[in-house]
Amino acid sequence: MRYMNTIEKKVWPEYFQHIVDGKKTFELRLNDFKVNEGDTLVLREWDPATKDYTGRKLEKKVGYVGAWKIDDLAQFWPRKEIDDKGLQVISLK
Repeated sequence: MRYMNTIEKKVWPEYFQHIVDGKKTFELRLNDFKVNEGDTLVLREWDPATKDYTGRKLEKKVGYVGAWKIDDLAQFWPRKEIDDKGLQVISLK
């Protein structure tokens, strides 16, 4: 049985509020930490203007985790199109 981790991350105010409102049901993050399905993300609101936490926080259970490097995505789209148009994340409900 795998131990479930608790991971704390900063979230900017406008994105934090969308999570609070239930509109944002995903996180797009740099793949610089280990996270697995079933872990808990503690999301702490961080104000980049003041460079400080606001005091608000949420705990969310992690569902699906996908991790890719940009070059891995070239199997779906040419790298030039990725560079020109960027990527989007779509939440499914």
